[in-house]
Amino acid sequence: MYDIATKPRERAIMLAVVRKGADPDVVREHLDELALLLDTAGADVATRVVQERERPEVATALGKGKVEEVKELITETGASMVVFDDDLSPVQVRNLEKAFNVKVLDRAGVILDIFASRARSAEARTQVELAQLEYLFPRLTRMWTHLSKQFGGVGTKGPGETQIETDRRMYRTRIQRLREKLREIDVQRAVQRQSREGIPRFALVGYTNAGKSSLLKSLTDAEVYIENRLFATLDTTVRAFELPSGQRAVLSDTVGFIRKLPAQLVASFRSTLAEAAEADVIVHVADVTSPHVREHIDVVNRTLVDLGISQRPILMTFNKVDALEDRLLLHDLEAEYPGCVFVSAERGINLQRLLARMQECLEETSIVQHLLIPYDHMRDVSHLYSEVEVLLRDEVDAGVRLAVRLPSDKLNAFQRRYAAFVTASSPDPI
Repeated sequence: MYDIATKPRERAIMLAVVRKGADPDVVREHLDELALLLDTAGADVATRVVQERERPEVATALGKGKVEEVKELITETGASMVVFDDDLSPVQVRNLEKAFNVKVLDRAGVILDIFASRARSAEARTQVELAQLEYLFPRLTRMWTHLSKQFGGVGTKGPGETQIETDRRMYRTRIQRLREKLREIDVQRAVQRQSREGIPRFALVGYTNAGKSSLLKSLTDAEVYIENRLFATLDTTVRAFELPSGQRAVLSDTVGFIRKLPAQLVASFRSTLAEAAEADVIVHVADVTSPHVREHIDVVNRTLVDLGISQRPILMTFNKVDALEDRLLLHDLEAEYPGCVFVSAERGINLQRLLARMQECLEETSIVQHLLIPYDHMRDVSHLYSEVEVLLRDEVDAGVRLAVRLPSDKLNAFQRRYAAFVTASSPDPI
């Protein structure tokens, strides 16, 4: 795969169109993040331009005067593209490229380019390709404007229109095939999750570059790719680990979120994010050193709502505490997010406390079941030790009496499987 590290660095002009009176600190922070996205994609920022307007111009997003100003900046800086912080319509992109004579992208286009460069597994590549095609489909018209530029006049409209329609049919067909492929992947994922039925599941979610992969590595000793860049990893990684009680559990690392995440990507990555949807507890990881940590938390929470998984138990975890200078912030965050944990995945600070809180969150959403298993069914006893937390074991004449704890949403499946052994209660106190 073509690595972005081998690409020649392009120069970009960043542009934001904001409402009059917008907070300049917020605008600056959004552009700082866009600069990080461009750096990850392999481009350097030549300059930044901000225009205040009541509303973006329908045809070009910018006013006529600002369009001329940007044209002069392109000549002065040698920029090869102009990147907007917000979404552009296909018409706006077409008009701006005609005016600037360089490539014009919006934030969604940059994010899609990063995802395409960093997708490694077949699943991630399929998801990214689908998102890209859905993003490009309404923009097909501008991709064929070169026909009129080269030839012009009579005889060019027919072939151009025919080619556009041909491409549209090809895109529709490819999009349908990719959607079918993702449905097949969904089925495979569901089978994999069923194989872990009964095992407590935790999912790491968070803003991109919050340190989720580092935390996964520290808690599970997994060999995972870690880089101090946005969207360093796209593929879901699932690893086993042990809770303080000795019970076996699994931890999954999902793709990071970001503000203004393209809707196409959220839709395409639903199969990847299903790991979070199926988790017993969601561990929300935030970078405590970020000056915009609260906004990042809000972005993740809104995305969880969009995905329909915000009702899952959520354990707020603040990472990179070792690099925090303002220690008073910890007291404020602890008051805002009761039960949160402050850790450093890189230095291993407070990880045992995090594991203890994960255990507590699991227990808060679980119930206790009592069983009496005859001695000729000892294989079931072994299965139970690998599937649930065993609280009590007592060997009596009739067999092995057990008290086990399991997530409440697994109760029906558990009772169906072990119906012959479930008893009303234990005669002995636990």
